Amino acid sequence: MLRVLLVDDEPFILQGIKMLIDWEQEGFEIAGMAANGKEAIAFLEQEEVDLIIADIRMPEMTGLELLETIKREKLSNAYFVILSGYADFEYARRAMQNECTEYLLKPIDREMLLKLLEKVYTMRSQDRELDKKRKEQEKAYFSRNVIALIHGKYDDFNLEYVKQHMKNIEGVRYVEIQKAQSEEMDESIEKDMRNFQRELYQCCIEFLKEDANHCVFDVSANEKIYDIGLIFADGMAQKLGLDERAYLEKFYQYLVNNMKQPLIMLVGKKVSDINSISKSYGNTCMLRSFQGFRAQKSIYFYEDEVQVSCNKIVLCKESLDRLIGTIEQNNYIEIKKAIELFYQEMGNMGMNSETMTLNINYLLFRLIHLASEQDDDVNQQEILRLISESSFESGIMRGSKAHLASFACEYAEYLFQLRKNVSRGVLGMVEKEIRESFASNLTLKGLSEKYYVNSAYLGQLFRKKYGQSFKDYLNNYRIEQASNQLIHTDKKIIQIAEEVGYHDLDYFVNRFIQVKGCTPARFRKQMFEE
Repeated sequence: MLRVLLVDDEPFILQGIKMLIDWEQEGFEIAGMAANGKEAIAFLEQEEVDLIIADIRMPEMTGLELLETIKREKLSNAYFVILSGYADFEYARRAMQNECTEYLLKPIDREMLLKLLEKVYTMRSQDRELDKKRKEQEKAYFSRNVIALIHGKYDDFNLEYVKQHMKNIEGVRYVEIQKAQSEEMDESIEKDMRNFQRELYQCCIEFLKEDANHCVFDVSANEKIYDIGLIFADGMAQKLGLDERAYLEKFYQYLVNNMKQPLIMLVGKKVSDINSISKSYGNTCMLRSFQGFRAQKSIYFYEDEVQVSCNKIVLCKESLDRLIGTIEQNNYIEIKKAIELFYQEMGNMGMNSETMTLNINYLLFRLIHLASEQDDDVNQQEILRLISESSFESGIMRGSKAHLASFACEYAEYLFQLRKNVSRGVLGMVEKEIRESFASNLTLKGLSEKYYVNSAYLGQLFRKKYGQSFKDYLNNYRIEQASNQLIHTDKKIIQIAEEVGYHDLDYFVNRFIQVKGCTPARFRKQMFEE
C-alpha cells in the first residue's frame, strides 16, 4: 500500500477526498490528515508517505510553502500534488519549480483523482525498481572491492572503499561456507547448486542483519565450489556477548536449521585487520584441500587442523620421504608399499589424531613444493584444488589408507604430466573437440579419459592458457554459437538453446545474461535495431 497524507484547512474537504474513492482498492491508504503545512511537517518528521495532496491556501503555512520546505530540508521524497481554486499561472509556475507532480483545480472529481493515483502508483513502482537496481549495483561494486582484498589483488582505492563501508575491520578471519559436492555435476545439478548457494547467501544476510555487508557471494568463482564468504570480526561476536567460536557455532546452527542441509564452515587464521584478509583466505583454501585427510566436521578451524603441539609427537620423515620419492617416480606399486610402511610405522608409535595431522601436513606441503619445482607458472591454489578434488572411489573412506593410496597415485600421474608437458598437443585436440561437438555432453573428465590426460592437469592447462575454467570456456563458446543463430536465423530461442547444448531454457537464459549482459530476446532485438 502506498501511504497518503492529506493537507487542507477545511475538514469537510479532507473528509470528502477521503470518501471520494475506495483508496485501498487502488493500492493506497490514508496515513494521516493535517490542517496546515506546519502540522504536515510535524507528521512527516515522524512518518514516511508516498504521496502528499495539499491545498494551496492554508493558515500558518500554505501548500506552496510546505512544498518548498520539504524540498529545501529534504523531509520527504513523496510525490506532491497541489489543489487550488485559483487558476493562477504564478501558483502553477512556483509549484512546478519545486518538482510538484500535479497542479489540480478544485473541485477535484473522482475520475481526476483516480487518474492521478494511477500515475503516482506507476511512478512509485518505477522508482522502487530503480532504487532496487541501484542498491544491487552498489552491493555488487562493494563486493568486487572486498573480493579484491580477499584475493590479495588490491590497491589503495579498493582498501579505502572497503574501510569506508565496513564497520568492523580489526581482528578478522575469513570464513568459507558451502555445501560439500564431490560428484561430477551436469547442468541440472549445477543449477540446483547455484540456487542453493543463493538461498544460503540470503540466509546468511538474515542472520547477520546490520553486519550483512561482511558476507560475500561466490568468492572463489570456481564452478565446483558454491561458496559464501564471510569476513568475521571480533566485534560481531562481542555485540552478542559471545566468543568467536560460540558465535560461529550459533551462526552455523542457524544456517543448518533454515537450509535443512549439512554445511561446511572453514575458518581461516585470525589476522590483525582487513589489509591482511588474503592470508586468512589462503588458510581456508588449505583447509578445503586438507578436508579429505581429516575427520569429517561441521566447522574446521585452521589452528585446530594445521597447527599442532610438538609434545611427544613424532614426524615419520623417513617413511614419508620414501613415499614422496615413489610419487615423484610415478611408481604405483612402490607407492602402495610406501604407504603400507608409513601406516605400519604410525601404528607402532601409537597413532593418534595429532600425529596423523602433523605427518599428513608434511606430506601435502612437500607435494605442493614438488609441483612448483616442475613448473614455475604452477599456481599453488590450483595445486590445492587438485588435492581437494581428488576423487573418492566407491567404498573408500576419507582419510583412510585406501584414500591416501588413491590420492598418491593420482598426484603421481599429475606430476608426470607436468614434466612431460602434454599441453603442446592436447589443448589443440580438445579445442577441436569443442568446435565439432560443443552441443553434446562434453565434460573435462570425459575428455581427459579420451586423451589420456589427468583431468586436474587438463583443467589447469585451460586456466593457464585462457584464464578461465574448462566449463566456462565451453559455456562461452556455446553462447557465441547461440548469438550467431539469434542474429542470422529466425529460430525460436528454445530451439537455439537445444541446438547449442542446453536442455534447460532457464539455465540457458541465465548463462546468456552472464556472458552478454542481456536476455537472448533483448540481444536479438538490439542486433536487428543496429
